[in-house]
Amino acid sequence: MHIAIIGAGELGGAVAHALARRDVARRMTLIDEHGRVAEGKALDISQAAPVEGFASTLTGAREISSAAGAEIIVVADRFSGGEWQADETLGLVKRIAQTSPHAFVVFAGAQSCAAVDRGVRELKWPRQRIVGSAPEALAAGARALVALAMNGSPSDIALTVLGIPPSGVVVTWANATVGGFALTELLDEPSRRRLDMKVRALWPPGPLALAAAAAKVVAAISGRSRQLTTCFVAPESTSGLRARTAALPVRFGPPGVIDVVLPPLNAVERVALENAMSL
Repeated sequence: MHIAIIGAGELGGAVAHALARRDVARRMTLIDEHGRVAEGKALDISQAAPVEGFASTLTGAREISSAAGAEIIVVADRFSGGEWQADETLGLVKRIAQTSPHAFVVFAGAQSCAAVDRGVRELKWPRQRIVGSAPEALAAGARALVALAMNGSPSDIALTVLGIPPSGVVVTWANATVGGFALTELLDEPSRRRLDMKVRALWPPGPLALAAAAAKVVAAISGRSRQLTTCFVAPESTSGLRARTAALPVRFGPPGVIDVVLPPLNAVERVALENAMSL
């Protein structure tokens, strides 16, 4: 498998390193149009391979055309300029469509909700093959906050976040568990409300959290993992409902996104999610 990472900024370098450590692909290309930055970062990460024990081959390039043939393209941040903004993103997706029309596109940045939405609505990119991975980082942060409040471990916490961060975040308290026990029985409502505010304050996640989330999503897309991941995903147009792109738990398969798996929600959470997604 060939994975291309577009953008060799702080996030792009972290994504490349996270993917290399997971050995998701035999070949990866880090691309940035700013000088030889991508080549330098690719070399630096490659030199860590004998120490960290990964076998992925990582090279650097300047031209986006170097992503041609990649099965998965991760859009990160530029070394000079940060994340692509709205109109820039549309131009970038158009360029990707010219060189890799069948690739799966993963936006790794925190501003990727609008990019996914416009990519599907305006450029008609198949919704099954374009997502934003940042919500997975927010979900992980929410689990860490709950674990801290419970004096426990994040690995024992099962919950996710839905909606559109930061103001439209919906934490799924109704079905959350701690070690298999209902979280609502262990944590009172005032404490959950305080945690709601803290979860919103986590947005946007930092580069390392975003990179880890992107690597987890790419592993699921490539078939290396069967875990559900929370991503920005465009609504299904055939449903007839007018809705916007939002963070939802998804399951990946060979065609891309094969299912959106909503957890059971109480009435308050359901209304909050509908309000966040409604146009």
